[in-house]
Amino acid sequence: MPRRARRSAQPLGPTADIVQIIYAILCLLGAALPLAQFVPWLRDHGLSVPLLVAQATETPIAAFAWSDVVVTGVVVAVFVLVEGRRIKMRHAWTSLIGLVVGPSLSLPLFLLLRERHFAAVGANSS
Repeated sequence: MPRRARRSAQPLGPTADIVQIIYAILCLLGAALPLAQFVPWLRDHGLSVPLLVAQATETPIAAFAWSDVVVTGVVVAVFVLVEGRRIKMRHAWTSLIGLVVGPSLSLPLFLLLRERHFAAVGANSS
């Protein structure tokens, strides 16, 4: 019977601090990149929801991209609510405010808050 390898006490991946920095950078990118496209459009057209929907569905590739964003947004919302409850994370829902920009902000924001939650829970249990 083969012997099992001993598990190391050292984490295999990046440290929690590095992961939090990565998620914070992804939050910035997840906000900056979509807003860099939307703000000029908003400046040119105002908050015209019918025009936004018309342009978002004007071509098959635009409809593809927007349908992907909408489905991803729903998945992120379900994940945040279920995972937040599972790990007893207070105020997990606040990351869903990021859906105003898009899932590209909301998901890394939740993951950042989740890492901070794990760090706080770990610090309190020591």
